[in-house]
This record gives sequence, structure tokens and C-alpha cells, in this order.
Amino acid sequence: MPTLIDLRRRIKSVKNTQQVTKAMKTVSTAKFKKAQRVIIEGRPHWHGAPALMWDAARWTNGRGHPLLAVREERHIHLVVLTTDKGLCGAFNSNLLNRTQEFIDEKSPQAEVRLVLVGKKAVHHFKKQSFPIDRAIGDKTDKLGEDVLRDIARQLIRLFLYQETDAVYVAFNEFKSVLSPRLNIKRLIPVVPPEQRMHHAAPGGLVVPAWEPGSRAVLEAFLPRFVEDQVCHAFYESQAAEQAARMMAMDSATRNAGELIHKYFLVMNKIRQAGITKELLEIMTAVEALRK
Repeated sequence: MPTLIDLRRRIKSVKNTQQVTKAMKTVSTAKFKKAQRVIIEGRPHWHGAPALMWDAARWTNGRGHPLLAVREERHIHLVVLTTDKGLCGAFNSNLLNRTQEFIDEKSPQAEVRLVLVGKKAVHHFKKQSFPIDRAIGDKTDKLGEDVLRDIARQLIRLFLYQETDAVYVAFNEFKSVLSPRLNIKRLIPVVPPEQRMHHAAPGGLVVPAWEPGSRAVLEAFLPRFVEDQVCHAFYESQAAEQAARMMAMDSATRNAGELIHKYFLVMNKIRQAGITKELLEIMTAVEALRK
């Protein structure tokens, strides 16, 4: 059984840890509010743009721009977005496990090349045999939009030069504070689901009058759309990360409080046992003197 001095040391250590987790929760809360504001302001555009691009692909029958061309997936690029730091529960492990399943599913038919953003993804995949075209493993929380757009332009060039047949992105999408949503979606080629591609409005497909022309319009908008979707995935991942860390630190703070309470109960029991033992010794001595 631990002594009183051991319990006091443990209580002090747990209290110090509790102060750290409280501070980290406060920092994560502030960062989460900022990240949440960014995605709330951007979601109307990010979520509305795919439908517009899909309609454009349907209007041109997928032949208006090279980014609409669907090819057999023999070479695939996968962008993986994780965090640099831990202490956010199963945020990274769930995403990496889902990403590994996706790679295992695609590997028999296609060569998978990786673009990694986040130290956790870099450390996970550097031990494996998959080729890594680009890795950003430090200070990703301060990653500028210019870097994200540069990544998107690089992937667009690879697709246009037919060095890759499809580009996917794996990230945690912010769904709620309690849990993110794992998401792996295709960025390139920009094509809608099959049911939307073949759907036509009653009375036939109404094609807009393009000005100055369908190809010119798509050349202006499609690359920008891909860049915006990469930024969207990154900002969603940032918000989900801070929410996960906030919840993890809140849980750690509560657990520390419960552990401190448990130590106090044990310490009180030991102290009470010591007092009872001393009283018994005194009573024994008094009875001995009476005899």
C-alpha cells in the first residue's frame, strides 16, 4: 500500500497534468472557433461548386475540357491530410486505417502515389513502399493557401500530362464536435456520379448558350474549382482536428479530476487507519496500566 507521501506526490503530479490539459483545451477551443468560422463562411461556395461543375460536365458530355476526361485508373495520386501533433484521440489513426484500406483496394489494379500533408501521415507512410511525390510534415497548421493551391496545380499538371489517371483526397470532414466524418473523394477527373451524369430534365437536356464558349469557360473555372476543393479539404481537417483535441483534453481533464478524487479517498483511508491504530494502542496502554 502506498504511503501518504507517495499519494501526495501522485496527487501533485496529476494536478500538474490537469492544469496542462485545461490549458490545451482552452487553446484548442479558441483555434476551433476560428477554424469553424472559416468553414461556415466557405461551405456555401465549397458545397455549391461541385453541382455547378457536374452540370457543366453533363452539358458538354464530359468532352469540354481535359479535366473532365475519365480514364482507366492505372496510376492514382492520393492526398492524405493529417495533423502534426497527437493528443486528439483516434483522429489520425482512424483516417490512416481508412486510407490504408483504400490503398489496398486500389493497389491490385493501379499504382498509388502519395501526397502527404501532416507529420502523422509522413511518419506512417515513410515505412511503407508506396512512392511519395510530396510530403509536408511540419507546421501544417500554418500552411498558407498559396501552398495548397500549388499542390492542386501540381496534381492538375500530372493529370493533363497523363502521368496520373485520377486524384483522390483523404481527410476528416468536420461533422460535429463529438466526431468527424472520414471522407475519401475524387478530385480529378471532375465528373458527377453516374446517376447525375445520365439524368436529364423533363423535356430533354437544356444546354446553356456558352459565351465565349464552353471550353473557354471551363478552362477558367475547372482548375480554380480543383484548387478550392483542396483548400476545402484542408480547412475541414483543421476544424475537425481542433474539435477532436478539444474533446480529448476535456476528457483527460475530467479523468484527472476523478483520479485525484480517488487518491484523496485512499489517502483519507490510510490516515483514518493510522488514527484508529494509534487510538487502539492508547486504549491498550490505558488498560494495561489499570491492571
